[in-house]
Amino acid sequence: MPNSRTAGETAMSEQGPHEITKASAWKDFLALIKIGIVNSNMITAFAGLWLAFYFSGQSFLASLDTVVFALVGSALVMAGSCAVNNYYDRDIDPIMERTKNRPTVTGKYEPNQALWIGIFLIVLGMAALLMTTMMAAFIGAIGVFSYVFLYTMWSKRRYTINTVIGSIPGAVPPLIGWTAVDPHITVQAMVLFMIMFIWQPPHFLALAMKRVEEYRAANIPMLPVVRGFAMTKRQMMVWVACLLPLPFYLYDLGIGFLILATVLNVGWIALALSGFKIKDDLVWAKWMFIYSLNYLTILFVSMILFTIV
Repeated sequence: MPNSRTAGETAMSEQGPHEITKASAWKDFLALIKIGIVNSNMITAFAGLWLAFYFSGQSFLASLDTVVFALVGSALVMAGSCAVNNYYDRDIDPIMERTKNRPTVTGKYEPNQALWIGIFLIVLGMAALLMTTMMAAFIGAIGVFSYVFLYTMWSKRRYTINTVIGSIPGAVPPLIGWTAVDPHITVQAMVLFMIMFIWQPPHFLALAMKRVEEYRAANIPMLPVVRGFAMTKRQMMVWVACLLPLPFYLYDLGIGFLILATVLNVGWIALALSGFKIKDDLVWAKWMFIYSLNYLTILFVSMILFTIV
């Protein structure tokens, strides 16, 4: 008789229980620290660091210790803050489809365990940032405070402006990277911060539209829940339009970057405008969300590439 076992079953049988347990534990840890958020923020942190080297005329290769401490510190600070967020939100996470399998919900991590892991990672990350500059550590502390206290504990469950407040910690990574190299916050550094700050409301409001019923069930006052889709779309349009002039402050990156950034911005504005005519708001929100992810990745990666070519 032919073997009817699937490839997955074969692979599982070839792994011992110890290996399976270790793999599961690692997966749970990555979920606890929200590895997707950490990874995306590391792109912007590295871009800030790289551009600080470029604009200050310092050597990247001669400062690899700074690079390592800055990136490791940034990652740990973000990871720790996300773990604390998971600890605090464990009462509402079971209600929402996208968060119901977090390890603080399933019991893979006890609440106090998640909290202390988060605190430990934050302290470790701050120590690493202190190995670069005091300013980088200070900016990192602002990120932790704004995400854990201003967003998670204060505004998220109270005000529709929670998305804007949550944009502060999300805009901090490129500043951490920059100030790890150059403690002076220049115009270019502030532009990186503002791009990230303004990018986040339309990105997360698109997600809030897609998940509006889940947020309503969890009693989270996201803008689409409180004010409806029409108001949300108008605000998203304004935020996207505000991105248009920012790349021109980075004119030293060259005409190629300015053209690419402008095309990305105009494309997003056009997509935002289409939301006032489209009949299916949820389909439109999905495309706004997808566009925002690609926008951020392409824009920040291109900032690095245009300093090389």
